[in-house]
Amino acid sequence: MHLTDDPQIATLSAPAGDAATSQAVKAQLRLREMILAGELPGGARIAELTLVEKLGVSRTPIRAALMRLEQEGLLHRLPGGGYAVRTFSETDVADAIELRGTMEGLAARLAAERGVEAALMAEAHACLDAIDTALAPRTLDDEGFSRYVELNARFHLLLSRMVGSDVIARELDRVKGLPFASPSAFVVVQTHSHEARDMLIVAQDQHRQALDAIERREGARAEAILREHSRITRRNLLAAVQASQVQGLPGVGLIRERG
Repeated sequence: MHLTDDPQIATLSAPAGDAATSQAVKAQLRLREMILAGELPGGARIAELTLVEKLGVSRTPIRAALMRLEQEGLLHRLPGGGYAVRTFSETDVADAIELRGTMEGLAARLAAERGVEAALMAEAHACLDAIDTALAPRTLDDEGFSRYVELNARFHLLLSRMVGSDVIARELDRVKGLPFASPSAFVVVQTHSHEARDMLIVAQDQHRQALDAIERREGARAEAILREHSRITRRNLLAAVQASQVQGLPGVGLIRERG
């Protein structure tokens, strides 16, 4: 999950009159970090007073932050009141990835049907050229994989902008904010596997094909490619979990072990 992709971060620069909203957003970001880092483990009940002391804000922004994190899916409301940190099955995570692919496919189809500004298309091509450069070495080190993750996130952000719809861009941000659903969520955990670079080469070819379909105004093709593209993330998830390679991935402690 990428905190910088959160549309609510913009609220941090709000005027002084929006101080309460700003405090709620700050609390939300900090609480999300605590959950993904395991400071608030899966299943743990959230104690408002403890958070007030820990974050140094009043109960009002804490409550607003908790409501937003429930909407994101990281918390669930308890029957007797209050919240607890959610846990996720592998199916939950796979479903979140599938939903992201569906939304990105929709965005790609609409972008193809409506057309994309030349400047934005050129920016996307430049981003893919940079990914080609990052993937050029026969083997990738940690720095190379990190560079890929950065550029991959950039390309997917450009895709969400191509549709020219604030509504769809906002919902895509929301979907990518679901635990483990970001386009690069399971790339880094496979940095040292022999198949990792090959899988990224395939993903990059899908990037190119999707952009080509959008340029050619082939909406159905663009949609199908982006939906298939998300399944690479899903395969990475299954491979990483099966190989027990997910230690250290933010939020991994929220994935329930298979019974």
